[in-house]
Amino acid sequence: MTIKELKNRFFETLEGQTSREETASFFNILTEYFLKMTRLDVALYPQKELLEGELEKFEEALQRLKQHEPIQYITGKTEFFGLDFRVDKNVLIPRPETEELVEWILDDLQNAREKELKILDIGTGSGCIAISLAKNMPQAKVTAMDISEAALELAKQNAGLNGVQVEFLKEDILKVEELDGEFDVIVSNPPYVREVEKTAMHKNVLEFEPKMALYVSDENPLVFYDKISELAASALRPKAAIYFEINQYLGGETEKLLAAKNFHTRLKKDIFGVDRMLRGQKP
Repeated sequence: MTIKELKNRFFETLEGQTSREETASFFNILTEYFLKMTRLDVALYPQKELLEGELEKFEEALQRLKQHEPIQYITGKTEFFGLDFRVDKNVLIPRPETEELVEWILDDLQNAREKELKILDIGTGSGCIAISLAKNMPQAKVTAMDISEAALELAKQNAGLNGVQVEFLKEDILKVEELDGEFDVIVSNPPYVREVEKTAMHKNVLEFEPKMALYVSDENPLVFYDKISELAASALRPKAAIYFEINQYLGGETEKLLAAKNFHTRLKKDIFGVDRMLRGQKP
């Protein structure tokens, strides 16, 4: 089978499931991954014959795509904030909105990037937030925690891949009574999707991304924000700040929760125009 014939097979198999643009993107990502061929190479050599072993890899990937598995889990990698990260089913795939959260923190700290700040990332997953901050603030001491051993192992690999030092801790934040030390920044992208919101989610998220990192009960959807802000109230230095990624439908409620703990708050919209980030500054 030639490259051109294989590409047509992708379009035929995924027709009605993904747009032609998305299918083409999947195909280009996989030809780069399996064959080290760029998009230009594919255009220049459409009659290139594929070996049997190569075809098997593409066919397996195609069937996984047909089952709505994210392309990032198939290749085992993604990009976040200009850095390469390994991902698998044990961690959420980093989102562009979370890049905005990192950018907000870096903007706020632009006059302090050379200082030895202490930063804590709670619920680190792949480590994307902690590692991106460490990469852009090499003088900072960055600590990251997660309840999942598998996630922490992957995050450690990602720290090594990107050449940064991050201290990783295994903790269930809901059971932590106090945080060790004082911090200049605490950041968290905790679980915040309510059960009632599942019907609006895509299959690639519902069926493949880790439920523990996504969902909270309808009865207590702000449980992580309540606990983390409570811990932060005593662990942050004066005028230091906590940053959250939040549920777009609960922006006002989350802001009130922080205000009740005497934080000066600012709610911020993301690139899609929805409430997605919240900063709470300690007096």
